[in-house]
Amino acid sequence: MIAWLFLVVAILTEVTATLALQAAVKGSRWWYLLVATGYVVAFTMLSLSLGEGMPLGVAYGIWTAAGVAFTAVLGKVIFKQPFTWMMALGVALIAGGVLLIEVGAH
Repeated sequence: MIAWLFLVVAILTEVTATLALQAAVKGSRWWYLLVATGYVVAFTMLSLSLGEGMPLGVAYGIWTAAGVAFTAVLGKVIFKQPFTWMMALGVALIAGGVLLIEVGAH
């Protein structure tokens, strides 16, 4: 259970760092502090998740897929970036793929 908590924190900090990267490019360079910190914390949490016994394929698959999906949705909400029906379909396929990875690991 602790491995999942580490993974959730890894996802949230990676998404935060990626969104901060967009903010840094568009605005103040101070956002880069959040970018660097977020990525360090994200990779640390991912490694802790692996250290707790979560399989690499499951952890990395969920981490990257959730990151892509959340970043696409939040990019639309925060930065008013495009989010088309095809992108929404891609997010749905990502969610299905993550589910298959998790089910297949057991």
